[in-house]
Amino acid sequence: PRFDVLVMAAAVADFRPRSPSTTKLGRSAGLTLEMDATPDLLAETSERVRASLPAGCRRPILVGFAAETGTFDRVVKKLESKGVDLLVANDVAEPGSGFGTDTDRVTIYSTDMPLEELPLLPKYEVAELLLDRVLIRLENAAAKSDVPADAGAHQPAEVGQ
Repeated sequence: PRFDVLVMAAAVADFRPRSPSTTKLGRSAGLTLEMDATPDLLAETSERVRASLPAGCRRPILVGFAAETGTFDRVVKKLESKGVDLLVANDVAEPGSGFGTDTDRVTIYSTDMPLEELPLLPKYEVAELLLDRVLIRLENAAAKSDVPADAGAHQPAEVGQ
C-alpha cells in the first residue's frame, strides 16, 4: 500500500436482486424477490492490504463504517471480521442521525481502545473528531516504528461520500 490511512464508507447495499429483470414487471403477477449478498468490500480491501504489505512496512490505518438499526450488538464482531482499526457505528433509524441529515450520533469502536460514544453532532464535527483519532494513531505508530511516518505514502488522499 502507498497510503497511511484508508477510510471507507458503509456499504450502499448489503443485498442485490439474484435475477434482475430486463423488462418492466407488471403489478398483476405479484413479485417474489430473491436476493444475494453483495461483496464485503471493506473486509476484502482490508485482507488485500494486509496480504500485500512488504516486510518492514507499517500497516495503514483502516477505518470503516457500520450503518445499523436499533442496536450495535453486531459491531464488535464486525470490527474483528472486517480487519479494521476503527469502526464508526451509527443507528440510521435514529431521528437526526444517519441518512438525509446534517447531524449524526456515532460510536467509535477500536481494536485497542474502549468504545467512544459521541453526542449528536454536525457531520463535519464527527469527521473532524474521527480524523483526530486517526492522527493520534499515526503519531503513535510512527513513534513505535523505525519506519518514517510518511514511508510509502506519497499519494494524495481521496475523499468521497
